[in-house]
Amino acid sequence: MTELGALADRTFSAVIFDMDGTLIDSTPAVERSWRIWAAEFGLDVDDLASAHGIPAETTARRLVRADRVDEAVARINEIELDDLDGVTLLPGAQEALDALTDDRRAIATSCTRPLFEARIAAAGFPRPGIIVTADDIEHGKPHPDPFLRGAELLGFDPRECLVFEDAPGGVAAARAAGCPVIGLTTTSGPEGLAEADAIIGSLADIRLVQTPDGIRLQPA
Repeated sequence: MTELGALADRTFSAVIFDMDGTLIDSTPAVERSWRIWAAEFGLDVDDLASAHGIPAETTARRLVRADRVDEAVARINEIELDDLDGVTLLPGAQEALDALTDDRRAIATSCTRPLFEARIAAAGFPRPGIIVTADDIEHGKPHPDPFLRGAELLGFDPRECLVFEDAPGGVAAARAAGCPVIGLTTTSGPEGLAEADAIIGSLADIRLVQTPDGIRLQPA
């Protein structure tokens, strides 16, 4: 039985989804791309352990000489756009999106907008109306900006917007924004998601129910 704790008793105004690892499985493509990138820039793959769920530019600035950052960012964007093999919807993702009207759901992703568009097309799900990408904010996850912007576009207080995230950096960003957050163990172990209000295996473990009063959360 999925344990939702206090979240089971709440009504939310909207839901903000992370994308990679939450709605879609892009992990094989991501790992292939970053291995190629690391080799080209003479980096150890182990240095990429904390890269999941944060903007590529943030990782590049951490690992690459300042005079090569622009080149490194352009290159990883190019590699990732070229590799969409195996990008698919994760269990429960379509049902979660379909349960909500467009004015009550958003996606906040660390992808650039071109990569976002490419991956949702590869996964085969309709483009939601409210999207926040790395191109739309100044500071990416683990900063709160993506979720603050998502809540602003939805027109609700961040404290009323439930977030689904699979990465520690994303959970930290949601918490910093004041959003209640559920961690998914699709790519991270529970220990990395300890700051979340609840932890589930995937979106298939819950059911979202939209009513005139708001959105309720139930175990599947």
